Amino acid sequence: MRYELLEHTADVMVRCRGESLEECFANAAYALSDQTVDPSSVDKVVEVPIEVTGEDDETRLYNFLSEVLFIEEAEVFAFSDFKVNIDGEKVSAIGWGEPLDLKKHHPKTEVKAITYHMMHVDPSVPELVVVFDV
Repeated sequence: MRYELLEHTADVMVRCRGESLEECFANAAYALSDQTVDPSSVDKVVEVPIEVTGEDDETRLYNFLSEVLFIEEAEVFAFSDFKVNIDGEKVSAIGWGEPLDLKKHHPKTEVKAITYHMMHVDPSVPELVVVFDV
């Protein structure tokens, strides 16, 4: 399982685990995309590079997911998968997907923003928890 939904009163909170912190970040991006459309309905037609920096794991996660959300909104794009590399303060990723097609991709929930509220990144497990403002 790429992520699990956790109890939260108003927003969407997810826990992501993986073999590495990079896999956790990729799973968090997948969880974000899964809130807006069903990723299994999205073909890997376009490869989108994503690069952000941050001084700590939480800032890198926030910046990365915010960039994914920005691309989804600004480019009217749907993602289906991600590969992430973390090197020091830099996160480099590739996201695969295609332009959003309302006949093919059925919209779910609108994610307004990524939040720092209750955010937790533990590279030793590795796992992370993040809340999406919906």
